[in-house]
Amino acid sequence: MDENAALIDRFEEDRGRLRAVAYRMLGSVSEAEDAVQETWLRVSRADTGSVENLSGWLTTVVSRICLNMLRKRESRREEPLEVRAPQPATGPEDGSDPEQEALLADSVGVALLVVLDTLAPAERLAFVLHDLFAVPFDEIGPMIERSPTAARQLASRARRRVKGGAAAPAPDADLARRRRVVEAFLTATRGGDFTALLSLLHPDVVLRADKAVVPSPEPIVVHGARPVAKGAMAAMGRARYTGVALVDGTVGLVMAPQGRLSVALTFAVAADGSITGIEVIAERERLAELEVAELGDA
Repeated sequence: MDENAALIDRFEEDRGRLRAVAYRMLGSVSEAEDAVQETWLRVSRADTGSVENLSGWLTTVVSRICLNMLRKRESRREEPLEVRAPQPATGPEDGSDPEQEALLADSVGVALLVVLDTLAPAERLAFVLHDLFAVPFDEIGPMIERSPTAARQLASRARRRVKGGAAAPAPDADLARRRRVVEAFLTATRGGDFTALLSLLHPDVVLRADKAVVPSPEPIVVHGARPVAKGAMAAMGRARYTGVALVDGTVGLVMAPQGRLSVALTFAVAADGSITGIEVIAERERLAELEVAELGDA
């Protein structure tokens, strides 16, 4: 086997891990693939003969590429994707496989991707590499031109955001009850189970959606279990990119194709477990004010 063939084989061994790093850094399958491909182009032109830890070196390369992509994204001040929740959807319009995008988002955690998208590039890199891939701060620091101590502080700051550092969560018992209800709502919506949805909704449930959801000249108000359930069925395609999260301290849903928050749902849940109210938030100013965090293990 010649040297180039050996390098190709060695790179392929690390491709899955590199893609995992890039996806968590960028939140997009297509961008992650671009970052991995750029990593290969760089490694194929480099002299790697003296590299003792090739896996670590590849992680550094792909991380720096992702960091540059995040900085370019930030400098362009890209707006979140415009997603109309009630309409059928085919998935992201970036050429990536919608099913793969949805599966990855679900496996990583939609709430985590949403919070990561709010972090500064250096914070995101420090948190992802250290907390998710156990890269030591001694290696992270040089990537972001900071000391290991500064890198540790960035990761700590990001960790507080991920876990929810501002909004006070509801008591554990109430969170557990609400979580069961919201997860059942998401499962029924994803599965198109109209009967299950009706069983979760109070007969007099009220859904309120802001003007950006449809869009419409005025906010939308829907009364009654059957009309609300029909609206949820219309959003079944978008439910693939939706996950349970802490939203302002209580259990809600966040929708995030390509890892960018586009819609949030909050729920009012009665003592008997029925859903009495749903608020659908899509206006960018309102989304920016929400405190979104990961929900711990059940």
